[in-house]
Amino acid sequence: MSSTATPEAPGSLHGRHAASGGPRSSHATGFWFVASAYTVLMAFGTVPTPLWPLYQAHDHFGATTVTVAFAVLVVGAAFAFSTLGHLSDRFGRRRVIVPALVVAIAGSVLMAAWPALPGLIVGRLLTGVAIGLMASTSTVYLSDLYHRAWPGDAGSSTPTIVATAANLGGLALGPLIGGALAQWVPAPLNTSYIVIAVIMAALVVAVLLSPETVDTTAAAGERRSARFALRAGHRTAFTGAAAVGFFAFAVMGLFSSLGAIIVRGQLHIGSTFIAGLVVAVAFAASALAQLALGRLPRSSLLATGTVLFPVGLALTAVSLYQPSLWLVLVAAGLAGAGSGLLIKAALTQAAMAAAPASRAGVLAMFFVVAYLGMGLPSVAFSLVIRHASLQPSMIGFASVLSAGAVAAAVVAARSRREVTA
Repeated sequence: MSSTATPEAPGSLHGRHAASGGPRSSHATGFWFVASAYTVLMAFGTVPTPLWPLYQAHDHFGATTVTVAFAVLVVGAAFAFSTLGHLSDRFGRRRVIVPALVVAIAGSVLMAAWPALPGLIVGRLLTGVAIGLMASTSTVYLSDLYHRAWPGDAGSSTPTIVATAANLGGLALGPLIGGALAQWVPAPLNTSYIVIAVIMAALVVAVLLSPETVDTTAAAGERRSARFALRAGHRTAFTGAAAVGFFAFAVMGLFSSLGAIIVRGQLHIGSTFIAGLVVAVAFAASALAQLALGRLPRSSLLATGTVLFPVGLALTAVSLYQPSLWLVLVAAGLAGAGSGLLIKAALTQAAMAAAPASRAGVLAMFFVVAYLGMGLPSVAFSLVIRHASLQPSMIGFASVLSAGAVAAAVVAARSRREVTA
């Protein structure tokens, strides 16, 4: 998951002060407040990843139930992206991000207080809603704040870099936090959620102090018409980008839902920290690949991603036949890096296909498709391995995802001429 800076939308307060009912931080300070909130909330989404085996032992359920519990987050996120993600274009960025944090805190408290399958599922649903609100809004909010704070630096890639680091960096931090606390702190199914809830509560105050960047007095009719609007002739470009996002996110879903179980079941490593490390490597590699190569043309990003993506998946399959921690880490890194480059190219293309006044709405729909990719293939894979052995199932899964990613990348590459850089 990544982001891209785009021009100011109509109604954004570039060059004007937002109306405020109290003291506000500067736009520069608000930029870092929002980046911090984005990072922590995304980390919360992956904190339970190394805890899945502990939940299995606690409630005596199998891999399919784990992927369903994981996919519940996807349901919540898809709902928020599709029905609420556009609201910041109309009502303001801060009025969406603060509720996102509050919903996440509620989910965290619930999972800490009710460490059983029902509490986990409801908490994950709330987490998904919070992520949907945050991811669809913070991307454009960071861009707004940056260009308001540094109006002479309009062409800077800083908002893109920071949003990428916040999004994927947060997803990488989550498993490390959850795994480390579970490994070395008592009450592993409670402590990490309490810690995250306290941090998010402090960030609610920080975001409330941040300045708004949307002119909420703009005509309501103008805002309603901008919910999801593409630039003329850009529908194929958006469709191709969304398809790439679907397959790229599927790899992240696989590692997030089943990575810890594979580490324990195939490598026979019981450490929750190591389980979290494998997932963290995938997300960190995704972020680093985007930061290192993100300035390449979209065609180069797609080409490089479609090479690394299947190589990483192939090595993941090999690691099941030759169990080795180093091989699993290399496979996770390559698959994550390939996925990250595909996501970067796809999200950039989707954002540039958006009409200026509906950036949040278009990005929200992109994430709906991408998050479905994160959840549905993992659930399907967990159902298959109930009736077939893991190793050949992984070979088939890797083949299907690789073929799908290549086909989607070809469609996106052919349509990239519609989108001018």
